[in-house]
Amino acid sequence: MAARVLMFQGTGSDVGKSLIVAGLCRLLYKRGLKVAPFKPQNMSNNAAVTEDGGEIGRAQALQARAAGMPPSVHMNPVLLKPQSEVGAQVVVQGKVYGRATAAEFQKAKSELMPFVLDSFAKLKAEADIVFAEGAGSASEINLRANDIANMGFARAADVPVVLIGDIDRGGVIASLAGTKAVIDAGDAALIKGFLVNKFRGDPELFASGMALIAEATGWEALGLIPFFPDARLLPAEDALALSAERPAKPDARIKIAVPLLPHIANFDDLDPLDAEPAVDLVKVKPGAALPGNANLIILPGSKATIADLAALRDVGFDIDIVAHLRRGGSVLGLCGGYQMLGRTINDPEGIEGAPGSARGLGLLEVETTLSVEKRLEKIEGASFDGAALAGYEMHIGVTEGPDRARPFAKFADGSSEGAMAADGRVFGTYIHGLFADDRQRAAWLARFLAGAPSLAYDTLIDETLDSLAAHLEAHVDVEQLLTLAR
Repeated sequence: MAARVLMFQGTGSDVGKSLIVAGLCRLLYKRGLKVAPFKPQNMSNNAAVTEDGGEIGRAQALQARAAGMPPSVHMNPVLLKPQSEVGAQVVVQGKVYGRATAAEFQKAKSELMPFVLDSFAKLKAEADIVFAEGAGSASEINLRANDIANMGFARAADVPVVLIGDIDRGGVIASLAGTKAVIDAGDAALIKGFLVNKFRGDPELFASGMALIAEATGWEALGLIPFFPDARLLPAEDALALSAERPAKPDARIKIAVPLLPHIANFDDLDPLDAEPAVDLVKVKPGAALPGNANLIILPGSKATIADLAALRDVGFDIDIVAHLRRGGSVLGLCGGYQMLGRTINDPEGIEGAPGSARGLGLLEVETTLSVEKRLEKIEGASFDGAALAGYEMHIGVTEGPDRARPFAKFADGSSEGAMAADGRVFGTYIHGLFADDRQRAAWLARFLAGAPSLAYDTLIDETLDSLAAHLEAHVDVEQLLTLAR
């Protein structure tokens, strides 16, 4: 028997689609159902390595975890990873398919729909229910032709839709009613109900608002969802999360600074550090200086390393980093950040733009050559200080040089990865998910504060997903959602 399906679309980006799907996946998983998340097309530089050797958006990996399923490339068959100059890298069913500008991708979407429907069919065959998630806004009628992310997919697969509006940004009545007004009648017929997300205050004050939306659209009101503050503890899909306010940490005694660059990727690497009460993680926007009292500077991953290296220099972060090291601080480069720390980054095939080379920061005696082939692999081993680690590699390029003789990590098969400067204060690694490993994160905190407490990160994520599921169960008509699914 084929799975039932329900799709969640939004009136815009960052309305909470991914979070709601994750919570519902956990809710039904706890009820004993086999539930699978699905996002036909995603645009994100936050990605995860799957059990079947590909990559998908980080949000779908979190949803898979919520559902108690191993992440699969079929949960996100088309992933766009924006790059500088050359548009976006197009990943199809987990593997690099090519590169395309926005205009080129618009023309190519029709050839990608068969992959989307193939992956969708595979998930349906294995699950009791599939929760599909749209991308961006359902009302982008200028992009409706050949659409594979929202109504184009819903029509092709004949799946019912629930539309989500975000009251926190204002204008939720207009955004939901306006969607009904501008979309095609056949698309509107697939929308069966709506949710209003991120509500703050007395819900009785918006009861008339819910009724007005239902009257204006003909769609069923399925829930007014209060703001869920612990959402900040879960890995985010959208870079908009980087600017979100964080609660004060009066007990923080370790300061870690992160320069925010235009093409930052896999910034969920930072989340476990941000969750630590002892850590003040300072995300520094261009125009501000890196704090002089930081214990550690982390250069995060990048989807356009050479362009971000130029941006780093343009705003003077390179000067701040050298001053930080002069004061005795430490620097860690993750993936693209590792490449920036070296002497040179070579791009002979024009992976990131015009073929050529760029001068690195020169803080590690290594050189990187970018290549078309992408390394996607889960790894386990130990870091230079003997602390165990587990994570994954997801990168293009090969990095070699004298500082590779002091590797960041060693693996059971005798191979090694990453590099360390002779003074032991500059490190580079391709390993993502490093700080999600409690053992590795505790070792790093102990470098800067003896006896620093460290939380159990996996437990925190699962407890947060459980809380999210309970939150949705209390405020959403889940039984009606299941009735609408078909």
